[in-house]
Amino acid sequence: MRRLMNKWRFTIPVTLFLALACSVLVMAEEEEAYTPKMYATFWALIPPIVAIVLALITKEVYSSLFIGILVGALFYSNFSFEGTVLHIFNGGIISVLSDSYNVGILVFLVILGSMVCLMNRAGGSAAFGRWAGKHIKTRVGAELSTILLGVLIFIDDYFNCLTVGSVMRPITDKHNVSRAKLAYLIDATAAPVCIIAPISSWAAAVSGFVKGEEGLSLFVKAIPWNYYAILTIIMMVSMVILKVEFGPMGVHESNALKGDIYTTDARPYLNAEPEGEGNPSGKVIDLLIPILSLVICCVIGMIYTGGFFSGESFITAFSNSDASVGLAIGSFFGLIITVILYMCRRVLSFKKCMACIPDGFKAMVPAILILTFAWTLKAMTDSLGAAEFVANGIKASAGSLMNFLPAIIFLIACFLSFATGTSWGTFGILIPIVVEAFSATDTSLMIIAISACMAGAVCGDHCSPISDTTIMASAGAQCDHVNHVSTQLPYAIVAAAVSFVSYLIAGFVRNVVICLPVSIILMLLVVFLIKAKFSDLKQTA
Repeated sequence: MRRLMNKWRFTIPVTLFLALACSVLVMAEEEEAYTPKMYATFWALIPPIVAIVLALITKEVYSSLFIGILVGALFYSNFSFEGTVLHIFNGGIISVLSDSYNVGILVFLVILGSMVCLMNRAGGSAAFGRWAGKHIKTRVGAELSTILLGVLIFIDDYFNCLTVGSVMRPITDKHNVSRAKLAYLIDATAAPVCIIAPISSWAAAVSGFVKGEEGLSLFVKAIPWNYYAILTIIMMVSMVILKVEFGPMGVHESNALKGDIYTTDARPYLNAEPEGEGNPSGKVIDLLIPILSLVICCVIGMIYTGGFFSGESFITAFSNSDASVGLAIGSFFGLIITVILYMCRRVLSFKKCMACIPDGFKAMVPAILILTFAWTLKAMTDSLGAAEFVANGIKASAGSLMNFLPAIIFLIACFLSFATGTSWGTFGILIPIVVEAFSATDTSLMIIAISACMAGAVCGDHCSPISDTTIMASAGAQCDHVNHVSTQLPYAIVAAAVSFVSYLIAGFVRNVVICLPVSIILMLLVVFLIKAKFSDLKQTA
């Protein structure tokens, strides 16, 4: 009897354990195999559309993004309360904040915010502003200088947005350039410049999505066909020179000429860096050396992650680089160099340098919050199969609309990037489909279609309130995010419309010597028409 009892004492726990293990495995398999009812349907695009529409209507971005996330989680869980809550946090916020790439970007943001605070406290920004005040005499000069600096910093769009903003903001403020206009100039020289620069994190990303082809070579060949990027730069420069604005931007610029560079009551960065704290003995080198060290260290950090110091060539290392890790490492060493510089020059003590780190963090909190919500919203659309829905639509129409396909791909890339807020995600979805559809049949059309995909992705990213680059541009200019989106949107739509017409022409002509000049002439004609219609905005030189 005792032996029987001992046997059952052993058998019962083992049986319960096996049953529990089997149930856990079954639950895990069910969870892995779970597919929401709305997967890969048009409903997958509803959450970002809701967030974008609400942001534009309410002028409040945090609640709008969260409602979009909530809608996505409801769709995913089939309107289950428990499933919705779990998906928002476990499948959304916690998931995106656990992603190493995202964390690297947040670390870069915090360090860059700290460096901006350091440069302001050391008096470097004020000294540069005084120097620029002697050499940059006009509003046009201030705007063109911003564009030039944006073009020169072509390594990465995040780095571009925050660096150009911190350097040029005091100068544009002095010449009464609205914060909305500064944000547009920053945004228009971030992604559009990076996407036509062979040595950039964007070139590396695009090259990685082209399987079975020479990625970097195709990227270079696609540059003259990248109409949105090229035409955005031409439109921006020509409108600055011609002193013409329209739409909401015209209102902001008119008010800026009267001394109000914000226009609206929403000015979240107004007290980010109180005036009067800068060291009056600061010099221009207190700005230039940190910026140069940051650029050099970030480039070294990126090629390090790509294997440059393990024997790879510079181009190969840049193509294989991890922008998130490279920027985080590079900015860290840039911060160390800056602290050492200021201590050696005795413009800031070690204690004051360390005090700038949490202050810089606080200045970046709005951007970090919006980025986190934007990444979470993208996670919602990914879980609902938005990418598969768009990919299936392209494959279904690839054969019958061959000559129109570049223009169609441009529109699809615009919409997908606008809805998801990511250019790189759009590249990853569309470029492999384009290569598969054209690589064996028509190489020249494949290059045009790839450029259309890249151009459309940048355009949608440019327009989207939930785009990380758009968020960074707002942070760099210290402009209210919704103000930036609403003022930039009409400008981006104009460039997109001319680009669409250009891709229609390119699909039939397929000659870059003809198509590129025609597209530039069309863009300039549109700018002159805008000037003729909206000439009531009087700007002083």
